[in-house]
Amino acid sequence: MNAFTDERATDEEIVALALQKKEAFAVLVRRYEARLTRYMRRLGVFRTEDIEDLLQNVFLKAYRNLNAFDQALRFSSWIYRIAHNETMSFFRSRSVRPEGSMVPDGEEVLVEIPDLIDIQGETDKRLSGERLGKALYQLDAKYREIIILRYFEEREYSEISDILQIPVSSVGTLLSRAKKKLRTHYPTPPTV
Repeated sequence: MNAFTDERATDEEIVALALQKKEAFAVLVRRYEARLTRYMRRLGVFRTEDIEDLLQNVFLKAYRNLNAFDQALRFSSWIYRIAHNETMSFFRSRSVRPEGSMVPDGEEVLVEIPDLIDIQGETDKRLSGERLGKALYQLDAKYREIIILRYFEEREYSEISDILQIPVSSVGTLLSRAKKKLRTHYPTPPTV
């Protein structure tokens, strides 16, 4: 079994091989390109050209710093942290805020956000997805990011801690505050 050709190989096995054979890094690019694109869109980068530029920077930084990758961490957390930092730098360099729109699959996550909403029917889901998207982009970045990582990207608290470089205990606190603030922008619709 060769980790370079075996798609079942772990990210960490592929990283080890990529340190010897640069071609192996292409497996990681294939695994993470769509995920990171979706993550950047959810953070508020919508222009395809901007996302392509950001992805190129993320993968270049990851490849150049592969030797510095801490094997005690998960590769996914590490690459998400790089993507997060690049996206935040993008916003700072352009002095822009996220554009305030929601990716089309955003309404599917409504089921995942506990105690926020109770929606029935596909039409209600779509309308609520749009409302949720608008509500998310009214939140401060630190709250929006933590909601996106936990419920849209389905990251564990420890991974969120690694990505945002905050203590795990702060993840729970921020997530609780974020949900409370989200409720103010997105009140639960009355049940019929």
